[in-house]
Amino acid sequence: MTETGTGTEAGAPKAPQSNGRRRSLAGPIILIGLGVIFLIATLRPDFNVWPILASYWPLILIFIGVGQIWDYYWRHSHPGYSSGRSFSGTAAALFLLVLLCILAAWHGRRGWADGRPWPEGRHWDSAHEMHDTQSVELQGAKSVHADLQMPAGTLILSGGSSRLLDADFRYDEAEGRPGVDYQVTGDHGTLNLTQNESHTHFAGRENDWNLRFGGGVPLDLKLDMGAGQSDLRVDGLNLTNLEVNMGAGELHLDLTEQKSNLRADIEGGVGSATIRLPRDVGVRVEASGGLGSINAHGLQRDGDAYVNAAYGKTPASIDLTIEGGVGEINLVAEH
Repeated sequence: MTETGTGTEAGAPKAPQSNGRRRSLAGPIILIGLGVIFLIATLRPDFNVWPILASYWPLILIFIGVGQIWDYYWRHSHPGYSSGRSFSGTAAALFLLVLLCILAAWHGRRGWADGRPWPEGRHWDSAHEMHDTQSVELQGAKSVHADLQMPAGTLILSGGSSRLLDADFRYDEAEGRPGVDYQVTGDHGTLNLTQNESHTHFAGRENDWNLRFGGGVPLDLKLDMGAGQSDLRVDGLNLTNLEVNMGAGELHLDLTEQKSNLRADIEGGVGSATIRLPRDVGVRVEASGGLGSINAHGLQRDGDAYVNAAYGKTPASIDLTIEGGVGEINLVAEH
C-alpha cells in the first residue's frame, strides 16, 4: 500500500543534507589582496599604499555590484543555483580587482632604473621619479596667451624669468612627461602646457611643476587644475587676464604686487581658495554661487560685490569674479 499526502514514495532515498552553508571566498580574497599590497609597501619604502585606498576605494563597490549582477542572472538562468556556493560572481569580481591593484602597485619596480637608457634631457631622481627642465624664449612676440592644463599635483607659478618661461618638472613616469608647445603668429605668442598620462595606474601622484614666467609683455593666463595645490604669485609679470578653473584641492593666489589693470575669473571646485589683494590698487570682487563660505577680510560690501578702500581712486584696478564651488573662499586685502 502506498502512502499519500507526503509527496514522496516510501523507501525513496532522501537528498543529502548540507553540512552548512558554504562561506563565500570574497572575504579571504580581500584579506589576501590587502596583505600583498601592504607587503609590497614594506618591501618598497617609497611606495605609498594610502593613495590607493583613499582614491580608488569606490572601485570595490563597482566590482561588487558587477559580481552581484552576474549572480542575479546566473540564478535566473540556472534554477538549481545554490546561493551558498563558495565561488560566486562577487568573489570573482573582487579577485580581479585585487589582482589589478597588485599589478598596479608592483609596476613602479619596472622603469628606467632596470638598465634601459635615459631619455635625452631627462634623468632619474629615484626609482620612478623623473626630472625635466625646459625653457621658452619670447621669439619676438609682443603679447602671449598661456594655457596650462595640469591633471593633478602641485603647481608653483611666479615671475622673475629672463625668458618667457623657465619650467622645472618633477613627475612620476606613469604621469607622462609634461608637454610644452609654443607658437608665434605675427606679434602674438601661444603657449600650451599639457600632460597626458601614459597609462592608468593606482599609485600616489608625484607631480610638481615649478614655472617662472617673464618676458615683460602682456600675458593672458589660463589654468585648468585637476586635483592638488596651486600657489600663484604674479609679482614681476605684466598680467592682463587670468582664468583659473579649480579642481579638487587648494588655491593660493597672491595679487598684492599687481600694479596694472587685471581681469580675473576664478571658478571654484572642491576645496579652499585664499586670494591676497593689494592695498594701493582698486579692487572689486563679485562672488556668487557654490556651497561654502566667502570670507572678506579688509573689504567692504558694495551692493553685490566687495571693494577695497582704493577702489575708484586709482588709475589701475583689479576686477575679480568668483563662481564658488564646494569649500571656503578667503579674500584677504592688505591694510
